[in-house]
Amino acid sequence: PKPGIQFRDITPLIKEPEMLKLSVRKLIHPFLNEKLTAVAGMEARGFIFGSLAAWELGVSFIPLRKPNKLPYDVERLSYDLEYGSAALEIHVDALGKSDRVLLVDDLIATGGSAEAAAKLVEKSGGKIAGFIFVINLYDLGGIKKLQEKGYKAHSLIEFPGH
Repeated sequence: PKPGIQFRDITPLIKEPEMLKLSVRKLIHPFLNEKLTAVAGMEARGFIFGSLAAWELGVSFIPLRKPNKLPYDVERLSYDLEYGSAALEIHVDALGKSDRVLLVDDLIATGGSAEAAAKLVEKSGGKIAGFIFVINLYDLGGIKKLQEKGYKAHSLIEFPGH
């Protein structure tokens, strides 16, 4: 990362089984009454919480991966980050028009990755039911940006961003 970009460490949370279970249940709570068909997790830490959320909800898990990691035909979307650029890919047959998807990542800052993930899911035919994040860096405005675009978004913990 560029100087001044600070990372938050989730490993103490995922090390404790009971805290991990509680975190996942609290993350998905606002979406329990949604008619979800899938959870999509953004590489890599979104896989941790996303797969557990999918398990709890009884729906499919869809990995949104970095380029050239998926072993099939993919859709790709490139986007800019606060400290560079990136891309995500999804299998071309991962979602259909009837799919309602909950997007998951460990942290939201400015919302660039989350917006890209939403565009990729929508490009693949899915509809976004909402977003869940363990950490929201609230003064960087990512969740607010998603909400202004009409998306439902939820986080467990908030910190100021740097």
